[in-house]
Amino acid sequence: MFTGIIEDQGIVKTFKKLKDYQLVVSSKNKFKGIKKGSSICCDGVCLTVHTIKRLSNKTELSFDVSQETVNCSNMGDLKSNYKINLERSLRLGDEISGHFVFGHVDETAIISKISPVDDSHLLCIKVSSKVSKFLVKKGSVAINGVSLTINDVKKSQIFINIIPFTWKYTNLRFLKPGSRINLEVDMLARYVTKNLKK
Repeated sequence: MFTGIIEDQGIVKTFKKLKDYQLVVSSKNKFKGIKKGSSICCDGVCLTVHTIKRLSNKTELSFDVSQETVNCSNMGDLKSNYKINLERSLRLGDEISGHFVFGHVDETAIISKISPVDDSHLLCIKVSSKVSKFLVKKGSVAINGVSLTINDVKKSQIFINIIPFTWKYTNLRFLKPGSRINLEVDMLARYVTKNLKK
């Protein structure tokens, strides 16, 4: 489980097909305390660390990625030198500054428009009816692993304001109209919606 507060933007070294896929990410974060088998949220996808290589000025993390994960996320779009959002799994006693993020992508949604608003940026994201029922104004959502608050919901689109800090310290600043993003709905909203149907 994660909080959607990004710790670093890792750089994709390689993403290649072996028996499954293998992702290798380089990070300036030392990621103290992680070990083989630890969970890391990579652009909103919970992955298990396969190997760790600690160098003098960076850490290289390797992950096995299944075909199912590639099918259900935007990981098939990854290329060398892409920057991805990284977050270690939540530990007992950690501050929860965002919301509970599981690293299970509900769908890949499409950025339809990005508009500057003063120093911030307003994202307009096209979503399917499958997930739109879980999205409400002022509710939470994770985009590429980033915990965000929904400004508004209009039919098949949601609007999210990205403040300067988040824009600078996540890979959201590289998005363009047409970009595919990993979207995870708030699990609490999912449970509430399911219970209301009973």
